[in-house]
Amino acid sequence: MRLRRTFPIVVAVVVIAAAVTLAVQLRKHAPPEPARLLPAGDAFFYLNLGTVRKANLGKDLPAVSHAPEYEQFIRETGFQFERDLDEAAVAVHYPASWPGGGTGGSCPDVRSSVVLVGKFHGERLTGYLRQIARSIDNYRSVDIFTILAEGRSLRVAVLSADSVAASNLDDPAVIRGIVDRSKRLASPFGGPALLRQYYKHVQLASLAWVVARAAPSTPAAGGWNALFARPATVVVSGSYLSPLHLRADAVHLRAEAFTQSPDEARDIMDRVSVLVAMTHAAETSVGTRGPDRDVKALFDSLQVKQEGDRAVLTASMPFGFLHKILSGSPAELGEPAPAMSR
Repeated sequence: MRLRRTFPIVVAVVVIAAAVTLAVQLRKHAPPEPARLLPAGDAFFYLNLGTVRKANLGKDLPAVSHAPEYEQFIRETGFQFERDLDEAAVAVHYPASWPGGGTGGSCPDVRSSVVLVGKFHGERLTGYLRQIARSIDNYRSVDIFTILAEGRSLRVAVLSADSVAASNLDDPAVIRGIVDRSKRLASPFGGPALLRQYYKHVQLASLAWVVARAAPSTPAAGGWNALFARPATVVVSGSYLSPLHLRADAVHLRAEAFTQSPDEARDIMDRVSVLVAMTHAAETSVGTRGPDRDVKALFDSLQVKQEGDRAVLTASMPFGFLHKILSGSPAELGEPAPAMSR
């Protein structure tokens, strides 16, 4: 009789333990919650500034100059982005009229939606938004502030004590969708379809990552045309965890281009290899003291390879190099050689 009574309890405990373990594993491989709140998009960016500060990568950086409008924002809200922002997740929306289509609907240009996590002063931020808003709508007990910014309607919603969402898409249903998702129990299966498909390729413990559709034929393709002859999906991430074969004092970069065929991947790999070689040659020819040690370490670590229908680039960026970029001191990376006297 005792065995019959205890057996169901043991089974229940095992099932619960298995379910908890599965949930933890799924959460490890799920996008961060701010990204899961975003609407469908054509490109996604994520930055974890809280971890960057803990790693002390921003130490000794020069003071940032503030525009008068930003200074007023700081005074009114008590929030300073470079000090108080911990996480930022951004969805980029291409116009639907572009080749290949986009998630921006009838918008004539690129739009974006963002979720920010940080140390907000709720009452001060809400008071500031009330002052500048053209209109205020209440949706599921959340005030949505509509603000005119650069000729567009920017809708802002304070989701919680530490998170704020905004979108400048014309459709008000977009910001409402973010509010809806913020009120549900966080699910590792949630998030935009593009992220659900490709986030598994983001490195573990990444400080920053990008998942984007690269469409070289679109009007704002920019640098994509130099690398992609056909549409592809790009995943770029930078992790502070150190694989055994890489430096421990560096951010480890991995960029993957997912194409439709091995031939397309080979073409991208060849183009990247040429650009890397040209950049390296130009860098080593500058300066009489030779290349900067951190720059040399970065280029020495660069590897470009093909894995089936993927082109993959890996590199190890020393913290010193990253610090010089953040401090805005390109002169430290190499000084021009003085003119030769005749």
